This record gives sequence, structure tokens and C-alpha cells, in this order.
Amino acid sequence: MKEDTQLKISKSIFLIPVAYVFAIWFIYWIEIKFDFNFNKYGVLPRNLVGFRGVFLTHFIHSNTSHLFNNSVPLFVLLSSVFYFYNDVAYKVLLFGGFFTGFLTWCFARESYHIGASGIVYLLFSFVFFSGIIKRHYRLVALSLMIIFLYGSMIWYVFPIKESISWEGHLSGFVIGLIFAIAYRNKGIVKEEHQFIETEFDTLFDEHGNFAPPKIEEEQD
Repeated sequence: MKEDTQLKISKSIFLIPVAYVFAIWFIYWIEIKFDFNFNKYGVLPRNLVGFRGVFLTHFIHSNTSHLFNNSVPLFVLLSSVFYFYNDVAYKVLLFGGFFTGFLTWCFARESYHIGASGIVYLLFSFVFFSGIIKRHYRLVALSLMIIFLYGSMIWYVFPIKESISWEGHLSGFVIGLIFAIAYRNKGIVKEEHQFIETEFDTLFDEHGNFAPPKIEEEQD
């Protein structure tokens, strides 16, 4: 654990989000440039060949709209996690991404599931619930900001649109909550202030009542 005064800006806060966003755009460019179709590398639930999608799905997108909708929240949420939770950020991203894909593979509909949306929901859930659980003023403020920016995403963990992988969204959301609970003692914590007793404090008893010192009369 660390106090919020120990927060530092490291290269990973900027480099990891940029690298990830660049990677998904580059992969999409290759797909368009050379007329490939990477959808078959997405998650295909309960299929052994489709299990490869657990590792690959977070880099594959169907169109530019899908890609753009994931890019901005990915950058914002990854930057937030690598700043406020730098000591567990890689674990949240890598292990969280794996378990998100795995849950999707286990329970989703039998069709290809692609996109970094699962990661977005993983990070969204982790940041939001971590702030609520820790009750640290900075993290609560971050949680409220995330809700303000992306709160409407919550509706897409439900099957409201056939073409959207709500199962992937829900998987990321659940895994994010689990990681927030698991790492509740990691990241920044409240500063503990130690108050030193002064001469003024001795004028009050343990109940806060004024109790001036007794004056002893000198005996002749």
C-alpha cells in the first residue's frame, strides 16, 4: 500500500495506453490493407479452436466505429489504472483480460466475439468499485468521473442489441469487480495523521471536559 503523496507519474501511464491503442488500430489497418478477415480469431464459445480468441479477441474489431468507440475509453481508463494502481496495473490488464475472455468462451452465445470492449468494461468496473471500496477521496472522485463519462455503458451488459457481445461486456464487468475486491488493499490508501499531545490537551479529560490542573497550596 502507499499513501497518495507517493503517487508518481511514470512512463507506463502514457506508453501502455498508447501502445495498446496503436496496436488495435495497426491490426485493423492490416486487415483492411490486405483484405484479411480476423473475425475467426475471436472467441468462439465452447470450441477448442475458438479458445485462441481468449488471447486474441481484445485486438480485433469489426469496423472503424467499433474501433473508435473503444479507443478513447481504453486510453482514459488504462491511464487511470496505471497512475492510481501502478503496482497491480499489469495484473489487472493481463490476468483480467484473460479471465474476461475465458468467461466469454464459457458462457456466451455460439458466435464469434471480438473487440476490446471486454477490457473497457474490466477497467471501468475495476476503477469504479476500487474507489467505492477504498473510500479514498481521490479514488471516489475518479469513480464519479468515470460514471459521468461512461456510466451509460452499463446498459450494454444486458442483451439489448443482438449484434453486441453483451456477454463479453458482462464478463469484463464481473472480473473488474472481483479484481477490485481482491486488490482492495493495494494502491493508494488514506494518509494516517498522528496528533501529538500538547500542553493545551492536558487541560481536558478523556471525555473532553475541561479539567484544569489542581493548584497545590504550599504549606508553611
